[in-house]
Amino acid sequence: MKRFACVAMAALAFSAPAMAQEKEETDPTLFELMDVFQLEYATQPQVSPDGTKIAYTRRGFDIRGDAPRSAIWVYDLEDGSHVPLFSGAKSFSSPRWSPDGERIAYVSSEEGGGSQIYVRWMEGGETARLTDLVESPSSLSWSPDGRQIAFTMFQPADPDPIAKLPSPPEGAEWSARPKVIDQTFYRGDGAGFYEQGLSQLFVVSAEGGTPRQLTRDDYDYGGTATWSPDGARLFVSSDRTEDWREGQGQNDLFAVDVRTMAVTPLATTPESEFAPLVSPDGDRIAFLRRSDRKSWHVPLELWTSRLDGSDMRRVAAGLDRTIGGYDWAADGRSLYFVYDDGGTTKLARGSVRGDDYDVLAEGLGGESLGRPYSGASIDVADDAGTVAFNMASDDAPAELATLRNGRVRQLTNINADLKAQTRFGEVRELPVTAADGVTSQCWIVTPPDFDSSQTYPMILEIHGGPHANYGRRFSAEVQLYAAEGYVVTYCNPRGSTGYGDDFAMQIDQAYPSGDYDDLMAGVDAAVATGFVDPDRLFVTGGSGGGVLSAWIVGKTDRFRAAVVAKPVINWATFILTSDFGAGSWDELFQAKPWDNPMLYWEQSPLSLVGNVETPTMLLTGEEDYRTPMSETEQFYAALKIQGVPTAMVRIQGAGHGIAARPSNLISKVAYVLGWFERYDVGEDGAANVAAVSAPMPARAN
Repeated sequence: MKRFACVAMAALAFSAPAMAQEKEETDPTLFELMDVFQLEYATQPQVSPDGTKIAYTRRGFDIRGDAPRSAIWVYDLEDGSHVPLFSGAKSFSSPRWSPDGERIAYVSSEEGGGSQIYVRWMEGGETARLTDLVESPSSLSWSPDGRQIAFTMFQPADPDPIAKLPSPPEGAEWSARPKVIDQTFYRGDGAGFYEQGLSQLFVVSAEGGTPRQLTRDDYDYGGTATWSPDGARLFVSSDRTEDWREGQGQNDLFAVDVRTMAVTPLATTPESEFAPLVSPDGDRIAFLRRSDRKSWHVPLELWTSRLDGSDMRRVAAGLDRTIGGYDWAADGRSLYFVYDDGGTTKLARGSVRGDDYDVLAEGLGGESLGRPYSGASIDVADDAGTVAFNMASDDAPAELATLRNGRVRQLTNINADLKAQTRFGEVRELPVTAADGVTSQCWIVTPPDFDSSQTYPMILEIHGGPHANYGRRFSAEVQLYAAEGYVVTYCNPRGSTGYGDDFAMQIDQAYPSGDYDDLMAGVDAAVATGFVDPDRLFVTGGSGGGVLSAWIVGKTDRFRAAVVAKPVINWATFILTSDFGAGSWDELFQAKPWDNPMLYWEQSPLSLVGNVETPTMLLTGEEDYRTPMSETEQFYAALKIQGVPTAMVRIQGAGHGIAARPSNLISKVAYVLGWFERYDVGEDGAANVAAVSAPMPARAN
C-alpha cells in the first residue's frame, strides 16, 4: 500500500538527481519530496488607494540556492492582468503604495549586498534606489504627503569592554577574542548570537538622500510606525519600562515628533499596546492590546482611542478570540480584522462605537507551508470597498483574494501547474469527545488512493505552541505522509487557540495534561472509522508537539514508533537555555525552577522516560535556540540508558523553523517516514525486517 522513495534509514542521504530518478519510477501524480520546491504562496497584499490594483509578495523556493525567494506581483482588478513587478534571483518584498498611488516603495537586495529601500514609478516604470544602508531596513510607511518614508533599522552599539587585550604581532594567528555576554537575551532562534544594539526609527526622503534618525535613546522601537494626518508625528510602540531588557516590562504607544524628535507617551496602562494605526480621517488610532496576565496564553484585543489617548474603546468586545491582524475601513468608523475561530481564519468588520461585528469571509491564510498552521494577511483600500487577503485550501498554499461589494473572489491560482498533475489526500473533519466530556476538533487526511474497505497505518501529527491551532489548510508535511499511504490525524486539543480563553487556559501551569486526553480521544475516533489499523499507529510532533509526543510515549505503548521533533524534555533546563526562557518562567509555572523544582519535574517528559517502550527518534535543528539541542540530547541519553531503540537526527543549518530551507523540510519528512517504515507492521502482521536490529525492550519500573 505504501510507497517510499527511501525505505531504510541508511538510504536517506539523498541528492536531487537521485530523487528525480525515484520520482520517475513511482506514481508521478502523487505529491513527492522534490515537489516542495514547486510550492508558492501569496502574502503581504497591498491595495492601491483607488482600489484598482493589488501588489503582493509571491514567495517560493530557489532549488539551487536551497532558500526562499520572493518577488512582487501586481494584479489589476479592472482588466484581470497579473504580472510580475519585480522578480529574479534577489529578494523583493514589502511593497507599499504611495498615498497618490503613483509609486510603490519596496525592500530589495537586487544590487547585491544588504537590503535597501527602492521606489518604482508605476506609469513610467522608472526605479530609484533611495538608501545605502549598512543594516537592513524594515516596516516601511509613507508620510501622508508622499514626501517621506519612515522605517525601522537596527543600530549596533559598542559595549564597554571588561578587559583590554594586547594586539597580536604582525602576521601572528591568535585565537579569536572572547565573546562577552551581559544581556539576559543574548541569542535568538534564526538569528544566532545577538549583536549589541537597538532597533531605531528613521525617515528618508522619497527622492532619496541621507536617512534621518529620529530615536536615539536606550529603547527598542519595533513594528511599523503610523503617521499623524499632518505628517508631524509618528506613532510607535516601545517598551520603555525600567526592566525592559529582562523581559518583564510592557509595551506602550508613543508619539515621535518628526521635527524635534521628542518622544512622548500616548497612554500608559497596565496592559501592553502595539501595532498602532491611525484612521483614514485622522480622528482615532487603533492598536492591539495584551493584558499583563502571567501566562503563555494572553488574547490580543483590538482597541481604538483618540490621538491623545482618550476615549479608549474595544472593538468587537463580545468576541472571545484573539485578533490576528486588522486594518481601518475607509470611513474611519469601523475596522476589518481577522481571527481564528476553531480551525478556520475569519474576516470580520466591527464598529468603533459598538461591541457587535459581522463575519464577511472564512478560510483565510495558507502562509504556513510545512504544517497546517493559521496565519493570514489583509489590506484595505481607501476606496471604501476593496479588501485584499490570502486564502487557504486543502491542495495549495495561500492564494490572493478580494472582498468587493460583499463578494469574495479568489484572484490567483499560482500553484495551478502542480495541482493539475498531482493528486492530494482528502481532508475531512473528525469530531472528538474526551472521556471527561471535553470536545475538540480534529481532521483526518486519507491517502490519494484511499479505499474505505481497506485498513491503513496512521500518523498522529501534533501542533506546537502549545497555544496555536491547526486547521483545514494546506500542509506539505501532512500531504507527503498521506502520499506514502498513511492516514494522518491532527487535532486541536485543549490549550489550542481559536476556541476561546477558557479552552486555551485549561493547560495553564498544567502542560501537558488534558491535552493528552484529547489527543488519545482523537486516535480512538480515527480507529473507530474502521479504516485505521489499531496495530499500526505512529506519532510525531514538533516543538510543543514534540513535548506532547515525548509525553505520549511515556504514558502509553499503543504507538509502534514515535518521532519527537525539537522538544522540551526538561522544563527547568528549557528556562535556563532557551532564547526566551529566562523571561517566561513566571508565565509557565509562576515559580522559578529552584523555588518549585517538583512542579517543573512533574510536567517534564523526562520524568516519564522510565516508562518508555516505543522506538523513539529525536529530530532537531543544529542551530535551534528555541528548544535547544541540549533538550534533545537529554532525552536521547535517557532513552539509551533505558535501552529504548532510538536515533538522534541533527538537521544541519536549521533553527527551530526547520522548514525555512526546503531541503531541511524534505529531510525532516524523509527521516520521519524512514523511522516509521522501520517499525511498521504490514497487513500480514509481520514486522518490517529493518526492525530486527532494534527489538522492543522490557518495560522499566
